[in-house]
Amino acid sequence: MTDQIPVLIGGVDHLQTDFNYSMAELRSLAQAADFKVIQQVHQRLPQVNNKTYFGPGKVQQIQHLAATHAIQTVIVNDELTPAQLRNLERSTQLYFLDRTELILQIFQKRAHSQQAQLQVAIAQLQYQLPRIHPSQNPLDQQRGGQGINNRGAGESQLELKQRQLRQRITQLQNKLQHTKQALTTQSERRQQQHLPQVALVGYTNAGKSTTFNQILAAVPHSKVSPVLVQDQLFATLDTTIRRIDVPQLPTFLLSDTIGFISQLPTTLIAAFRSTLQEAQTADLLIQVIDATHPQKETMIATTQQILTELGIAQKPMIYAYNKADQLPATAIPQISGPTIYYSAYQKKSIQALLHLIGQQLFRNYRSLKLLIPFNEYQIISYLEHQVFIQNRSYHATGILYQVLVQPADLPRLRPFIIEKT
Repeated sequence: MTDQIPVLIGGVDHLQTDFNYSMAELRSLAQAADFKVIQQVHQRLPQVNNKTYFGPGKVQQIQHLAATHAIQTVIVNDELTPAQLRNLERSTQLYFLDRTELILQIFQKRAHSQQAQLQVAIAQLQYQLPRIHPSQNPLDQQRGGQGINNRGAGESQLELKQRQLRQRITQLQNKLQHTKQALTTQSERRQQQHLPQVALVGYTNAGKSTTFNQILAAVPHSKVSPVLVQDQLFATLDTTIRRIDVPQLPTFLLSDTIGFISQLPTTLIAAFRSTLQEAQTADLLIQVIDATHPQKETMIATTQQILTELGIAQKPMIYAYNKADQLPATAIPQISGPTIYYSAYQKKSIQALLHLIGQQLFRNYRSLKLLIPFNEYQIISYLEHQVFIQNRSYHATGILYQVLVQPADLPRLRPFIIEKT
């Protein structure tokens, strides 16, 4: 593990109801980025200072605390404007990092797939573009000038740097587009299999990956690798998809997606839209919620807001309250409508969750009894490979099937139906 960098964290409480929680979350984000929080400050103001975010007195206090505790980095619980960032660094001679850049740094460390790495790189460059200023470039002119005001003599170093960043963004976007096309092709192939899709969504560190792994463990003879589980924010950045074949249900696809957080930068939501494609094409969403967290309602609201931005808030959803075994006087598993209280580490809970998935995902499916003549090879092949067979028996005139099918299969199978429920 690398040495942790000492930091001071701070924010302005401009009458938010969740300010204390937001600051606690900032501390967790700092720790996830390998910073060590030494000091914390806050200021209550009707609105932030346009020039320096904090008021003048608080800026002086930050400077004093930093000098006292040998701190060079300050993390701010908001997205600073380019002017605020520049003014704070000039007046204090400290390095300021805002919430957006902090999240981007975490994403950069956790991105493993080419797609995730490209998405983070683009978001970082888009964040940096308006924040370049001449003080970062000792030579203000590319050629022939005597300072920032002498624009006519040639392209300024600032303009040159901005142009280079825009070119780099375009290059990365083109590269990302090729990656997206390959992933879209994979997604289309999965959809051609006509397998229903389920996506785990929700706040970061709520237990999505643990739930994902325990569902995989319920698949008989499964040899697929589990996803990474760590007690830290944004352990999962890359979507993982697995085929779920359990005896009691038709086959479906399950995906584990990136976790959400409050004040998630707009650029990151846009950048990771393609990563969340599996949630967008899912037939059912499972919002995993930490049942023990005091701010769980805020987390649910944040998740709902992001799902709305992605245009998928109206999809059918299971509300899965994980870690419910830690709640007082709560028997688990406990199901009420589309809501389940469970523990991802309890086998009985996972079986109950699978049962609820079956109820929600296959509620429009029909149970049919079919008699298929032996010479109907294509129908028999389709049933054996694409349909959930509950029972089969062989008779003189053909094969008798009890199957569970989606409505789209009814026209094809209608000539062979002898009973339906």
